Amino acid sequence: METKLARIAQIAKDRPKEQFTSLAHLLNADMLLICHQELSRNKAPGIDEVNKTEYEKNLLENIGTLHESLKKMTYKPQAVRRVYIPKAGSSKKRPLGIPAYEDKIVQLAVSKILSAIYEQDFLDSSYGFRPGRSCHDALRELNDIIMTKKINWIVDADISGFFDHVDHGWMIRCLQVRIKDSTLLRIIARMLKAGIMEEGEFKASLEGTPQGGIVSPILANIYLHYVLDLWFEKIIKRQFKGSAHIVRYADDFVCCFQHEYEAKSFFNLLTKRLGKFNLSIAPEKSKIIEFGLFAKENAKKQGKNKPDTFDFLGFSHYCGQSRNGKFRVKRKTSRKKFKAAVQRIKQWIKANRTTPVKVLLEEIKPKLIGHYRYYGITDNRPMLSRYWYEVTKLLFKWLNRRSQRNSYTWEKFLLLLKAKPLPGPKIYSSIYLDN
Repeated sequence: METKLARIAQIAKDRPKEQFTSLAHLLNADMLLICHQELSRNKAPGIDEVNKTEYEKNLLENIGTLHESLKKMTYKPQAVRRVYIPKAGSSKKRPLGIPAYEDKIVQLAVSKILSAIYEQDFLDSSYGFRPGRSCHDALRELNDIIMTKKINWIVDADISGFFDHVDHGWMIRCLQVRIKDSTLLRIIARMLKAGIMEEGEFKASLEGTPQGGIVSPILANIYLHYVLDLWFEKIIKRQFKGSAHIVRYADDFVCCFQHEYEAKSFFNLLTKRLGKFNLSIAPEKSKIIEFGLFAKENAKKQGKNKPDTFDFLGFSHYCGQSRNGKFRVKRKTSRKKFKAAVQRIKQWIKANRTTPVKVLLEEIKPKLIGHYRYYGITDNRPMLSRYWYEVTKLLFKWLNRRSQRNSYTWEKFLLLLKAKPLPGPKIYSSIYLDN
């Protein structure tokens, strides 16, 4: 199967205008079995209440039946089970979609086929949910653009509820640029229209990609490849006189410009472009700011204490200085993400405060390291230290609420941390790869 996908990938790379007419046959029993094996065992079940362990009790028969339904086009995805989970740092709850287990298998298989084709087409400016590309890679690229290109203005635009508003008709039209296999297209269309089951009530999905679906990231990248990436590369960059660049991670993107008038013109054009595809910009989350070599000086002339900042991938980007006094882009954990991270660890410590202290400290270590691994990038050590401090304060607070009497004085608590130290802040990723 890997050989067949590699062959498709090679054809897609060698023939950029090739349209694939025979792909659905790849959804065979072998492919479905491989996808089953790759799925996690610990995920919540969909509306059919079937998980991986349950499914593999009669595995070969189940896979065979699923394959037959795909071959005869009797396969019909089940509605996605919608649940709501707490949103850290907010009283709101985040909707989460859970597909049925068998639908996860099919979605993973379809995503493998789509990835083999479209990974050859996606532009270098796209980073989200792609093999060998990470958030830190996107941050490095953005840093390099601002530091080495003629960039003075940033357009920080947010697409309002992107995954909920992908237009199904346009989605299929985007896929048809490369895919002419009507069977595969029909399977994908059925995935898009599977619907949502919430508290026993079925809701039709007239727009959007499958919530929580494995196939959603690749579908989103394909959609934005045509809606945004190619348009920016082929139209915007060619018609603008100054420097213009984009870095996109899924539906989160930042655009950089040399000239203010072109940044403002782009924002207006972007609004119209997205509107054509039934998408819109969230005005309260979008802005145009001066950012770059001259931003600090110009901010002073305008009576501002410092230049404006923008957020991207959980980091606030601001105009800083290097040790020799020259302009440099710097980053720190965004206020919103920091608050959410502290809220999450607070809830966890509170829920586990009755756990034996030694066990509790051991279990909190990987949580700290996980935070450092993502936010531990160049210039962000102060925010890592602040996070470590907040975690220790929360530990002290909740360990002292295990009984009516205080368990620890601050001095005793510090001795505990000396004996059982928590991982300290660490920079895991350099924005400057040559450092």
